[in-house]
Amino acid sequence: MRNKFFALGILILIISLLFNYFLKTAFLFTGIMIFLIIVGFYNSVQKKHAILRNFPVLGYFRYAFETISPEIQQYFIERTTDGKPFSRNERSLAYQRAKNIDATTPFGTQLEINQSNYEGIKHSIFPAKVNDELPRITVGGPDCKQPYSASLLNISAMSFGSLSENAIRALNKGAHRGGFYHNTGEGGLTEYHLQGGDITWQIGTGYFGCRNNEGNFDAEKFKEKANNPSVKMIEIKLSQGAKPGHGGVLPASKNTEQIAKIRGVQPHTTILSPPSHSAFNNSKGLIHFIAQLRQLSNGKPIGFKLCIGNASEFELICQEMLAQNCYPDFITVDGAEGGTGAAPLEFSDGVGMPFEPALIFVNKTLISLNIRDKIRVIGSGKIISGYSILRAIAMGADMCNSARGFMFSLGCIQALRCNNNQCPTGVATQDKMLMKGLEVTDKSERVYHFHKNTLHAANELLAATGKTSYNDVDNSIFMRGDEFTKLSDLYFPDNLTNVSRF
Repeated sequence: MRNKFFALGILILIISLLFNYFLKTAFLFTGIMIFLIIVGFYNSVQKKHAILRNFPVLGYFRYAFETISPEIQQYFIERTTDGKPFSRNERSLAYQRAKNIDATTPFGTQLEINQSNYEGIKHSIFPAKVNDELPRITVGGPDCKQPYSASLLNISAMSFGSLSENAIRALNKGAHRGGFYHNTGEGGLTEYHLQGGDITWQIGTGYFGCRNNEGNFDAEKFKEKANNPSVKMIEIKLSQGAKPGHGGVLPASKNTEQIAKIRGVQPHTTILSPPSHSAFNNSKGLIHFIAQLRQLSNGKPIGFKLCIGNASEFELICQEMLAQNCYPDFITVDGAEGGTGAAPLEFSDGVGMPFEPALIFVNKTLISLNIRDKIRVIGSGKIISGYSILRAIAMGADMCNSARGFMFSLGCIQALRCNNNQCPTGVATQDKMLMKGLEVTDKSERVYHFHKNTLHAANELLAATGKTSYNDVDNSIFMRGDEFTKLSDLYFPDNLTNVSRF
C-alpha cells in the first residue's frame, strides 16, 4: 500500500506540475500534493502507528472514526459498549495500558446496570494495601523435576502462521522483559519464539515441529526441542474453545513456503489439523502420553488444554489419572467464546461449553476426587482486564492466559480479517508489506506494559476486597442481581406496611 501511495502521489504531482508549467492554474493543487507526500513519507517511517505505517495518509480516516472523533463512532457507527467480541471500551482499555498511559474513563459507568443483570465485586470498607509485586504461581506436580514459576497472566496460544513473524517476535520480547510465558500455539516452536522469553510449547493434533513424514508424533524431534532451555512447559492441545472437535485451520493464503517448511506440509494449501490425536485415542492413552512427554523432556511440566463438551469424558480422564497415579501438572480450560484466526461459524457459535461453567466444573471435579492440589488450572477465556482475572480465579483458576488482549497490545483493531491474510495492522497476516507496519521494538514494549498494568489493576481490585492474597479469592467476593432481591426481602419484607424508613 505504501508503494502504491507514493507511486500514485508522484504521478499526480508530475501531472500537476505539467499543468502548472503549461496552464499556470494548478498552484494550490500542487501545494496540497506536496504536503500530502511529505505527510505520507513521515507516516511510512514512524514506528508508533501500524495503520499509518501501512496506509500513509489514508490511515487518518480510520483514526478519524476510531480515535480522533469517538463521538462519530458513538452516535453513528458503534457505541463504546458495543462491538463484538470485545467492546470499544475494552479495546481502549487494552490500548491505553499497552501504551502505559492513563486508563481511566470519564463520567461513570456506561453499562446498563439494574438489579437483575448486575455483577460486581464486594469491596471492603477497609481495603488492604495494594501490593506492587506482581504475583507468581509455581507449576509442577509430584512427578515434575523442573517446576516453573509462572506469572498470574501469560500469553495464550497463537501460532506463527496465524500471527506474523513480527507479532511473534514482539510478543516473546515483551514476555522476556516482563517475566511471563508465551504459548507457541499448535504451529510449532520457531526461531521467532526464541527471543529470550519463556515458552510453553503447544503440541496439537498436527504435531507440527515434532512430526514424521506421515504426520504422526516423532519422539526424537520432540525431545530435541522440548529440552531447549527456553521451553518451560509443554501443553497438549485436545481442543480449543472457538472450534472444539474440529482441529486447527491455516488458510492457504497464510501458508507460505516458510511456514510450510516449519510445519512439514505443502505450501499454499489450506492446512486442517486432524480433529483428534493419532498418538492416543482415549483417556488411558492420554495419560500415557503425558508420562511419555514428561520423560522425554526430563521432567518439565506437562499439561493439556481443552474446551469441555461431554463432561463425563473429562471425569473419565480424571479417573484414569487416579488409576495410573499419573497427573498432568496443569490443565488449561478454554470456553466456547474463545478466539481463533479461522473457524467454521457453526463451530464458533454452537459447539462447546462456555468458559464460566466449564471452569467451575473442572475445579469442582478435581476437588471431589481429592487431586486439586496436584494440578494447576489455567483459565483461558476472554481475559482482558484485572476484573476478568479475579473473576476467573474466583471460579477456580490458579492463573490466566490471554490471546486477544495481547493482540490488542500489538495494535490489533478487531478488523476481523484474521482469516484472509489482510490484517491492516500486520498482526495476523503473512503479507510482507503489511507485516512491516508492526515495529517489533515498540510493540514489545506495549506487550510488556499491558501485562504489567493489567496485573497491577488486578492487585488493586484484590486490595479493594480487603484481601492480600489471591489464595483467598473465591466466589464470595462477587455479588449478583439475585442477592439484591434477597436483601430487599430481608430488610423490606412485603408483609410490612406503613413502615417509615427514617
